[in-house]
Amino acid sequence: MIITALERQKRRQRVNVYGEGGRFLLAVSLALAQDADLYVGKELSEAQVEALRCEDARQQAYDAALRLLAYRPRSEREMRQRLARRGIERPLIEEALARLRQQGYLNDEAFARFWTETREATSPRSRRLIRSELLFKGVSSETASAAVADVEDEDAAYRAASRRLRSFPVDDFAAFQRRLGGFLTRRGFSYEVARRTISRCWQEAREPLRFPTPTNKEQGTGNKEPGLPPATSGE
Repeated sequence: MIITALERQKRRQRVNVYGEGGRFLLAVSLALAQDADLYVGKELSEAQVEALRCEDARQQAYDAALRLLAYRPRSEREMRQRLARRGIERPLIEEALARLRQQGYLNDEAFARFWTETREATSPRSRRLIRSELLFKGVSSETASAAVADVEDEDAAYRAASRRLRSFPVDDFAAFQRRLGGFLTRRGFSYEVARRTISRCWQEAREPLRFPTPTNKEQGTGNKEPGLPPATSGE
């Protein structure tokens, strides 16, 4: 069969290839069309057309995987699930993942570290909960445990609570305890950790300012330390 027309798709880096009588043969990426040296008048066998289809499908699977990783690191299970939902066949998925592993773009250990560090920095939660999240994403038990080994629940609970204190009432301990306790429980912290964190945060929220803001009168006395009596002369 002879190529009679090459038509670039609108808004996509792909090319439609047509044969005699305007018959559509296949569509390939612009890069593959260039690599295969496709041009009007070139003759292709059925085997060559099929080979081009297979190569294009492999490249599309790989490109789809790269786009997923460009958003954030992912586990291998995540990648399989997301690519499968896009209708990509399992052999092509496995080939793309193998290629990514070989290039160092896909690594469950690196993903587990990334996930744990991101949680610690942006949304602190318990070691147990982060580990459960990693297991859900397909990371092995050993890898998940190693990734969360340095997570300290007491510290994580306090950091998580500190970011939400302004939204909790500080004039009603029962309400404060209920709301902060529920929040910490949802973040996976144990009862004891939550209890100690609530107590600490309640004390800090209720603690008066050590140095109250000086009044206008005090500011005019020349004192540099608020709360001290006015300076006097002659002594």
